Amino acid sequence: MLLTAMAATVVIVAWVGHATHDRGAPEPPRTQDTQLVEQPLIGLGGGVTVRELTQGKPFSLVALTGDLAGTSTRVRAKRPDGSWGPWYQTEYETAAPDAAPVGDDAAAPTGRPVDPSEGPRSTDPVFVGTTTTVQIAVTRPMDAAVTLGAPPAGAGPGAVAPPDGLGYKPVSREQPFGQNISAILISPPQAPARTHWTPPTGVMMPGQPPAIISRAEWGADESLRCGSPQYDNGIRAAVVHHTAGSNDYSPLESAGIVKAIYTYHSKTLGWCDIAYNALVDKYGQVFEGSAGGLTKAVEAFHTGGFNRNTWGVAMIGNFDDVPPTPIQLRTVGRLLGWRLGMDGVDPKGTVALESAGSHYTTYAAGTIANLPTIFTHRDVGNTDCPGNAAYALMDEIRDIASHFNDPPEELINALKGGAIYDHWLAMGGMNSVLGAPTSPEDNAEGNARFAEFAKGAMYWSPEIGPQPVTGAIYDAWASLSYERGPLGLPNSAEIQEPLQITQNFQHGTLNYERLTGNVTSVVDGITTPLSTQSPSGPDVPPEHFSLPSHPAAT
Repeated sequence: MLLTAMAATVVIVAWVGHATHDRGAPEPPRTQDTQLVEQPLIGLGGGVTVRELTQGKPFSLVALTGDLAGTSTRVRAKRPDGSWGPWYQTEYETAAPDAAPVGDDAAAPTGRPVDPSEGPRSTDPVFVGTTTTVQIAVTRPMDAAVTLGAPPAGAGPGAVAPPDGLGYKPVSREQPFGQNISAILISPPQAPARTHWTPPTGVMMPGQPPAIISRAEWGADESLRCGSPQYDNGIRAAVVHHTAGSNDYSPLESAGIVKAIYTYHSKTLGWCDIAYNALVDKYGQVFEGSAGGLTKAVEAFHTGGFNRNTWGVAMIGNFDDVPPTPIQLRTVGRLLGWRLGMDGVDPKGTVALESAGSHYTTYAAGTIANLPTIFTHRDVGNTDCPGNAAYALMDEIRDIASHFNDPPEELINALKGGAIYDHWLAMGGMNSVLGAPTSPEDNAEGNARFAEFAKGAMYWSPEIGPQPVTGAIYDAWASLSYERGPLGLPNSAEIQEPLQITQNFQHGTLNYERLTGNVTSVVDGITTPLSTQSPSGPDVPPEHFSLPSHPAAT
C-alpha cells in the first residue's frame, strides 16, 4: 500500500447547512433537508420475499426497521437505464448507547436504552446511489408471522402517509419502533452543480492530523440532538467500522451520506446523534461525528457493549471484497494515531476492556475482553464490519497510526542529497537535538537555504555551511526576524559554557543564561535582553511546497 501522505484541502459548501427553524411552527421539508420516508413491507411471511418500492423523489440510502430477529435483508437499486444494480447486504444497526451498569451513579446515556434480551430492531442505512426504485429481499424464519399494515385509502402499493406532514415516523421511548418491518427511504441533500471540490493534495507534517470537516461545515442540524454529550475519563482504544453499501459515490456526495446517517440515527432510531466519532470517505475527507469535541473523550455508540473509553471511526463504503483506497486507509491510520496519541495510547498495544453486554456484542456484561488498542467492530460484535478486505489491512492501519509523528517518506527524500540533510544525519538524525524534519528546504535571505525541524531549524549558505539553531536561542533569533534581522545568519552551533550557552551569528551573538533562562543579544558591543517567547504568525501550508533543488553536500 502506498505511503503517500496527504493533507486534505476541502472546499466548504453552503448547501450542507441551514438555520435552525422554529420548532413551534411546522414547516414542510426543504430541499436542503435530509428527508426520510417510511414504507411498511406488508405481507412478509416465512422464507424469502422480494418487495419493490418506488417514490417520485429520488433517494440514495435505504434502511430497515421493525422486528428483525432472525431476519436478513438485501437491497438493490434501479439504474437510470432501467437495469438493476448489485445486491447489497444490510447489516444490523451499529449500536445503541450502552446501558449504565448496576450501581453506576453516572447519568444514564441519552437515547433508547438497551434491553439485553431484545433482538435487532434496525439496520444501518445502505448507500445504493441516487434512484427512485429499489428492490428489497427479506429472508425470515419459516414460522414467522405475516407482517401487517394498512396503507391509507387511495395510496399506491406499499405507501404510507407519515403523520403531521413529516417525512418520517417519529419514535417515542414507549414505542421506539413499529411492530412490523418497514423500509426507510432516505434522500440526502444534493450538492448544486456549481459546487467544486479540491482533492486532497500535498504532504502532512509529523504530528499533523488530517484536515477535519466540522459538524457545522457538513450541515449537522443540532436541533436533532437531545441531551448533552456524555464524556468518559479518557480514550483507551479505537474501533474501526464501515458504513456498507455502494462504494460508487462522488466526493460531493460524501457530506450528504454523513448527514443522512446522522438524521436516521437521530430521528428514526432515537439515538440523539450520529453513532461514530468520525467518518472517512474514500477520497480522504474526514467528517466530525458525535458532538462534544474531537479532542475530548466523547462516549459515542458505535460498538454496542464497548462504547466506554473507545473512539469509533467509520470508513464510508463496503469493504467485504474491495479494500479501502490508499488515501482512505492512510487517513484512518493518521486520524487514529493523532487521537490515541492525545491519551498516550500505543496504536500497536493491547487493552483490557469490560463489556457492558447487550445483544450487540458477543461478550457478556462484565466480561473482560483483551483486545488490540485499534480493533474492529467484528472483534466484539455480531457483524462482519468492517468487511474482510478492510479487516486484512488492520495491521497496516496500526502501523500508520504508530508512525504518526514520523516524517513522511516524501519529506525525507526531498532533503536527501543536500548539506542540511547530511549534517542532520551526522548530528544523529531523528535522535538529534533537532528531532524530525517538518519542512523541505526553502530559500532564505540571499543565497541561504533552511529546513525546519521539530525542535528548531538548520540554515546553510556557502559562507556559513550548515548550522543548527534550537530552543530559546532559536525563538529569540526568530523574534529579531531571523536572518533578515540585525544578527544575520548563524555561523556556529551552540557553544556550551558553564553559566551560559552562546551561539555566534554573522553580526553578533546570542547568550542563554542557564540560571535565569534569559536570552541577550550582543551586537557591536551592546547587550540587549530579548523575549524568549515562540514567534507567532501564519505557517506556510505544507501542501504548497514542491520538491526543492538544494545544494549538494561537499
